[in-house]
Formats: sequence, structure tokens, C-alpha cells
Amino acid sequence: MAEEASISALMDRVARTAPFHRELAKLGTEEQAVFDHTSLPGVPFVAALCIRTLPDTARAWVVAPHLRAQEALAAQLETWGVRHLLFIPEKEVALGEEMGDPELAAERLNILHRISSSRTGGQTIVLTEGSLNDEVPSPDGMQNQGITLKSGETHAPDDLIRQFEEAGFEGVPQVISRGQWSRRGGILDVFPLQSSHPVRLEFFDDEIESIREFDVDSQISFRKAEHVNLILAEAAGAGTLRDWIKPDDLVITAPFCKERGNVCILTSPPENAAGEEDFSLAIHDNPLGSFEAGDFVMQEMRRELAERQIREWLDRKWNVSMFFPNEGEEERFRDICAGTPALLSIAPLRGELPAGFSIPEAKTAVLSSSELFGRYQSATARRRASREDKARKARAQASLKDINPGDLVVHTSYGIGKFINISASPDSGDEEMNILYRDNTILHVPLSQAHLVSRYIGLGSKTPELNKLGDSKWQHAKKSAERSVADYAAQLLNVQAERQTGKGCSHPPDSKWMWEFESSFPFRETQDQLRAIAQTKADMESTRPMDRLICGDVGFGKTEVAIRAAFKCVTGGRQAAVLVPTTVLAEQHFRTFKERMSEYPVRIEMLSRFSSAADIRSTLEGLRTGAVDIVIGTHRLISDDVSMKNLGLVIIDEEQRFGVRHKEKFKERFKGIDVLTLSATPIPRTLYIALMGARDMSSIETPPVNRQPVQTSVCPYDERIMKKAMERELERGGQIFLLHNRVKTIELFRDRIQALVPKARIVIGHGQMPKEELEKVMRTFVQGKADILLATTIIESGIDIPNANTIIIDRADRFGLADLYQLRGRVGRAGHRAYAYLMLPRSAATTGDARKRVSAIKQYTELGSGFKIAMRDLEIRGAGNLLGTQQSGHIAAIGFDLYCQLLQQSIAQMQGKRTAPRPDAALRTDFIVNSETQFAAKSRKDYLGAFLPREYISDAALRISAYKDLAAVRTLKEADNLLRAWEDRFGPTPETVRHLLDSHKIKILASRANISMVEISGQRLMLTRNGDFILLSNKFPRLASAAPADKLRETLDMLKNI
Repeated sequence: MAEEASISALMDRVARTAPFHRELAKLGTEEQAVFDHTSLPGVPFVAALCIRTLPDTARAWVVAPHLRAQEALAAQLETWGVRHLLFIPEKEVALGEEMGDPELAAERLNILHRISSSRTGGQTIVLTEGSLNDEVPSPDGMQNQGITLKSGETHAPDDLIRQFEEAGFEGVPQVISRGQWSRRGGILDVFPLQSSHPVRLEFFDDEIESIREFDVDSQISFRKAEHVNLILAEAAGAGTLRDWIKPDDLVITAPFCKERGNVCILTSPPENAAGEEDFSLAIHDNPLGSFEAGDFVMQEMRRELAERQIREWLDRKWNVSMFFPNEGEEERFRDICAGTPALLSIAPLRGELPAGFSIPEAKTAVLSSSELFGRYQSATARRRASREDKARKARAQASLKDINPGDLVVHTSYGIGKFINISASPDSGDEEMNILYRDNTILHVPLSQAHLVSRYIGLGSKTPELNKLGDSKWQHAKKSAERSVADYAAQLLNVQAERQTGKGCSHPPDSKWMWEFESSFPFRETQDQLRAIAQTKADMESTRPMDRLICGDVGFGKTEVAIRAAFKCVTGGRQAAVLVPTTVLAEQHFRTFKERMSEYPVRIEMLSRFSSAADIRSTLEGLRTGAVDIVIGTHRLISDDVSMKNLGLVIIDEEQRFGVRHKEKFKERFKGIDVLTLSATPIPRTLYIALMGARDMSSIETPPVNRQPVQTSVCPYDERIMKKAMERELERGGQIFLLHNRVKTIELFRDRIQALVPKARIVIGHGQMPKEELEKVMRTFVQGKADILLATTIIESGIDIPNANTIIIDRADRFGLADLYQLRGRVGRAGHRAYAYLMLPRSAATTGDARKRVSAIKQYTELGSGFKIAMRDLEIRGAGNLLGTQQSGHIAAIGFDLYCQLLQQSIAQMQGKRTAPRPDAALRTDFIVNSETQFAAKSRKDYLGAFLPREYISDAALRISAYKDLAAVRTLKEADNLLRAWEDRFGPTPETVRHLLDSHKIKILASRANISMVEISGQRLMLTRNGDFILLSNKFPRLASAAPADKLRETLDMLKNI
């Protein structure tokens, strides 16, 4: 690559300079190489310069003073071409806990395993100074830690299980977290401690036939491997990380480290320096300085100063290079500097460089486009795949296997009951679900009919009454909901039809500027984000007015979708307005939009209560004349004195927080104009799918790649822990959320906190404050003018404060699970390790649900992994916001899942959509047996079984889940996919399972042909359509074979041709 060659040439040029050559020559000798007077932006460059002199087999250790320096070093070493980087995360044990974060422990273990198993060396390990003394397994101990398994080898599964159990692994029906194993016939799943994904071993007798990694959420394999190393236990600290450094390894210490390696990088002269100060190795900060967002583009004077300095360097035969993170940013720079030859003669380099530097001795200047354009996103290390690729769906559906005895369930025919347990039927011996209804009557549901049962989820905390078996009340409630859903669907479709026929402004296709702007996004978009952006742009280019809703949690990237839509609107010659519920949110968007568009001549203004009278007058005039391109503001934007010359797009953030009066005014003011609505309350996937046909919606469900799980501690109230937690956060320059949910005592609580951390700046916010005062408090905190926000709850749900990475919740037992989830989600947004402390009263009173709630949050610390019920609860609130009060009543009456099914059917029906019908056709035969117990007593010659045998899926909850998956299958392709999934998870399918799938395929084909009943008696096939039999030559079709399996296949083939 040309860029790599240029970076290499630049480094060669510096390495040949006498002072640098002198120090580099000391590497590999007894002498210490010292690079002094190095500015911080030059530190990664010097480290990379040293690493590139090493032979391919040598190993380097780069020691940083703290975590942020470590992350910046790792990211920039990559920019300077260092390969095989390993990042050892700090061992951070949450205060008041013995156990650290298992995710971090696994990552460290994985890195050590990679170091110990590397035969060739050639690695660069980046770590913090504090990590050097961490207790870790010794290198020898690590070598003996794992079991290595290869395809084709012989290992008795029972022996492996014995080893798993001796190491403390837990046997479970389904592996979902580290330290678990599960066996299903010839399939053995295990989640080793060091792995990012669990491993599936498939055996033929004792021979390993295949080794596969699988996904925890779907339980489906996605990657094959020839061999695997299973680390089953982290050896007790038999040594420290220092023991891993070999005598011939290179140790590079960054500035501000107390350690001294064989390469020492300093910002000042060495302590033992004598005589006159030597500046021959000096690396200075970029003399151009950093620009504010928009200065380089909008201010000619600043551009001229930069040009003068660069021309001076070039005249003195300096080498001047500039780093651009992507092609789009380089193209943009060339456009701006089209008439400035000196700026165009800069050598372009590709990579992320937050800040530039100059090396006078080497006549070299390295610049960064980030500084020039006023972008200050600090580069963070690209951590190994376990972190980077954890962009799992941010919510999982609560399914039947999550149901516990005592939970409410809904049977589609009988209504709301209480799940008791699963037990064997006294008559048939087959397993069935037992559900309690009113008057202590019990309904026994065979597992094969589990698809008719779903968890009851309503709105709010009110518990519904149980239905009475045989009572008409349930049918009335269902009918009433069906009618209401039909009305709601019609209303949605009418609104959509109005917009479809209305004439909107069609924005032009993407311009070159749009391409450059998108290319300059400093982060990697998630798939959901890309989909939402594409859908929004397609809406804007169409002739009808856009009305799209973007849903997703805070920090998941909705704002970038809005920014791109606004930029598209402006470059197409129209104005955009961004409407937000609070001034704090307005200011946050104003800063984000301004920084993001700093390279373009786009005028962005803000209208809010905090704007001065002169600014308001200037903004209003600019909107009227068209001089202002984008305006961001509160409901002040819909005042009568605001008129816009050519409004093309309105972005409404957090619409549910505006009042009814404001919403009505929006409808009136923005008729025929493109509207993009953002909501930070996620909605359930089932509702999203149901509404897809009637409302233009995009759902962003995956978190950005640099989000880390929040390390959660549950502990009794302890001011020593609080003090340490707050001091740690303040030491790393962060901010703290402190929750105390009693207004009466909040002032007293503040005094106690102030005594613990006297230097901290504390502000108080609670719901009983006047709105203006509360906004001022939030504004102070958002702007970083306060260290601790002490509040009754986090008031601004849409606000993103990346610098706040510790949250302490006093009396966590008083918050619901969804509240705790949402509160904990306020931290951990900037890619830094975040902490949540859930404080409980010391009394043992919290032994019931409250303690359970708090433990659940700790259990599911991984981002988006578990927490299914809490997330579901939160989503249901989002559903309530979206659907309104009347529909919420029907959800309470019949349960959420059934409501979504009805809504989806209703919308599809009204739109006349052809969807695959539910396979409701009945299948009756004189040879298929669906009961495992009854089949055991039958002759194999005359009968065949069609069920999931216990031997194949031993866990009853997993069998229920499998039957539900089968019931959801509507096409032959889906049936084949399900067969492959079962074979992957449970091993080769026995005949009874294949017959079960074939029976379902018959129902699919019959339903598709509008056949309501398939009956096989002897060799006679009777098909009923619209109440009449289908006859061939006035006779029932005949099957050629009398063998049960052949009759099933023949029936399947015949139905394919109808």
C-alpha cells in the first residue's frame, strides 16, 4: 500500500537522523535508550520507531502510566504500522467485591494464552504500569492450564465432563455463560474461561467429528475449527506479569511512568542529565495549534496562518505530511485548499492521528486533519474481537423457557392463567404443562401444543385476574381487542395514505459532499445504523412527505442518522429544523451538529431560553432570509414569529416528552414537510414487526462496538466504598451520577457526600424543582462544571454524558428492574470501563423481590446479553408511549404477545398483503403417533412416531422452546432451516423428529392450498377444501404404498403438486 510505504519512508528519515540513530543503536545492548523532550503526540511514534528495529521474532512490552494513555498508545501504534498488538486490560476489582469482572478476567486470560502459545514471538503487548504487579498464572503454569482437542482425536465425553466438573464448571441444559457445559447425546457444549464464544464438540462414539464455535443468543454454530484449547481454571496467582517478560524482550516505558525500561521515553530531560540541556531528540507539539470546529473552513485568516507556516517548512526543505482517517476527509481538504498550492503539496497519509508534532532535527512535520477541522474524538484501541464484535442485539425476547412456576401465561383459547409446572400425565405418561385457572381448575397442555401458550406481559404493575375455564369473558376480551386493533390499524393506514397522496419536497440524490461527509464519520457504523440511514435517505428522495420513526437506546447512534438527514437536506438547498424537549438537549445537539459539520460552510444556530436577545434576532432573520441552514431549539421553534424561507426537514427528538398541544401544532405546522422522529425508548421487536406495514420505522438495536459492559457491584450501604469509588472516578477526570430517591433528605445526603470528597463540585437535581432551575443544574453537569450530579432519578433520559462513568444508587431496592437497567445504562458510553454500585440497606429486610431484582442486574452485566425481563418491561413502556392509552388497555386485557399477533394480522389483511398462512390445517392419520409413551407400545411396522423424544432433547424447557419454534414455521424453507438448526444444536435427528417436521410440512402445503383437513385412512387420502372433499375422477386419491413412512412422503409429494 502506498500509505504504508509513505509512513515507512517518514520513519526511515527520522531513524537516519544522527541523534535518533545513536539511541536506536543501543537496542539489544546493555545500554538504556533514552528519548527525552518528547511531546505526548510523539510518544507512540517513538515507540513504533523502536519496535520496527526489532527482529520479527522479538517481543516488545509498551508500558503506559494509566488506562487512557494505554488505549491511546495502542490505537496510535496501529496507525504507525505496528502489527500483532495485544492489549492487556487492567485488573479492576470493583470496590467492596472479591470478584472482578469475569469478562475482563477472560480477556486477560485469552491474551496470556496467546502469548504463551506463540512459538514465534513478534508480539507487541500494551499494558499499564499498575498491571505489571498483578497476580497472574506463571508462564509454566499457563502452559499446563488447558486441554487441547483436535478433530479426529479420541476423547471419551464422560472423561471430559469429569474434568469440567473438577474445574468447577456447571452442567446446564443450555450453555449461556463462561464456566458452563451441556451434553445432548453426541453433542457436548462448553464455554472455556478464555474464549469469546462457547465451543460445540460433536462426537461419533469417542471420536471428535467436528469442533465449532456457536452464538450464545441463537445457539447456532457459525465457525468451524480444526483444534481448540480449553482453559478450565485460572491458576491462582503463581506469579506476576513481570515474570512473563523475557531477558531479551524490549520494554518501552511511556512518560510519567515510575518504571524505567530498556527504552525510556520522557517529556523532559532525564533526572541524571548533566551539563547543557540537549534538544537534539526533541519532538514538539504541532505549531499550527488546534482549531475550533468550523474555523479552518469558515475563517480565511486562520487558513492563511496555516499556509504561511507550511510554506516556511517547505522552503527550508522539510518533509510535511498529514494524516487523514479516510478518503472522504482527504477529498474535503483538497476541495477547501484548491487555490492553495502549498497546502496541496502536503504528503497525505492514511490513519487515525488525534494530534500532530514536529521534529526539527529530522526536518519533519506530521499534521493531523482532526486538529485542523476541530474534531476531538480521541482514538481508542481496537480491542480484540470479543469486545469489538459484541454488537449483539440489545434485547432478547422473553420466551417460554424463561417462565418460572407462578408466572402468568396466556393460552390463546382459554386466556390468562398461572403456570404451575411441567409434569408427566398420569394417563399417557407424556409431559404436559400445568396451568392454574380461576376456581382452582387446572388445564393440562401437551408440550407439542406449547405454541398456544405465551408469557403474559401487560402494562404497568397491576396484576390481572385469572380467567375461568369455559367462561365467555376471555372470548369477549379477545373479540373487543380484535375490533379495537382493527380500528387502530385503519387509523394508522389512513394517516399513511394521506401522506402517500400528499406532495412533499423531493431531495436530490447524494452529492459528492454527502459522500465525503459520510466517509468522514470517525466511528464504524453498526448494521442497524446503516439500514436506518439508507431508509431515511430513500424516504427523503421520494416525492411523498417522509414520516419516519427511529427507535433505539441512548448512545446507539440515532443522532448520526439525524445529522446525515439534515446534511442531505441542506446540501439539497433546503433548511432543517431540530426540535427537542429541553434546552440541555438542544445544547448537546448544537455542539454535536457543529463539530460534525465543521468542514463545511453550513450555518447552524440555536434557539432556546438561554439564547441572548441579539442572538435570537440574528437567528430569526437568518431563518427568514435562508442564511441559517440548520436551527436547533425547543418548542420556541414553533412560535408564531419563527418563519423559515425554505424548510425541507424537521427532526423531532423525544417526541413523547412534548405535550398534546405541541404535538397538534407540529401536525399543523409541518404538513407536507419531511419529518424524522427520534425516540430513546426502545420498543419490542414483536411490535416493531407488527407495525412495519403501517408505520415507517427503523429500529437501532445494536450498541456501538466500543461500548463495554458496566461492572456492577451489589453491596450494603458503606460510605468507605462510596468514597473510594468517587475518588477513583475523579482521579481519572470523570464525573459521577449519585442517586438518592428521597427529596426530603437529599440536602443532608449532599452534606455527607461533600464530607467524603471535599474537593468535588456537587449539584442537586430533583423533580420538585422549578423547570428552569433543573435545566440549569443539568446544563452545569453536562458542560463539565460539576463533578457529581446528586439526583432523585436521572432526569434527562435523552442526554448523553460520555464523561460520567460511575453511578452509585442508594437504596437500589426501591427501584424497579427496568429502572435499574436504564439507570445503569447512563454510564459506560465512551468506551471506558464504567462502574455501577447498587447500595442496599444493611438491614436484612431486603430478602424478597428487591434483593432478587438487584441480583439480576448484577448477573447480567454484559451489554444486551440477558436482562430479558427488565428490557422487556422497558420496551413495553415504549409500546405504551407509542400506542396510546386505549390500546394499552387491550394489552392489559389479553397480554402483549397476543396483541401484537392481532395487530400484525389486521394490518396485513387491510393492506391485502399475501403472507404465508399459518399452518392451521388439521392432519389425521391412522398411523402417526404424537405421544412418546404411546409410541413405545406400538408396532414399528404399522406406526411411526412424530415427536421430539426426551433422549434427543432431555430438558423439558428446551423441548417447549423447540415445539414453539416449529409452530412458528410457515414455509418449507423455514422447516429445512429449523432441521439444520436442530441438527447443529442437538445432533443428528432421529426418525421421529424427521416425521414431526414432515407432518408440519404437510400442514404448510395444505394451508397454502386452502385445504382445512388432511385425513389418511389405510391408503385413502381425503382432502377437505371449503367443506368439500377433493376428488380425482370422482374418487378419493389413493396412496401407492402401505408402509407408514412411504405414505407420509407420498402425501407430501402429492400436496406439492396441488
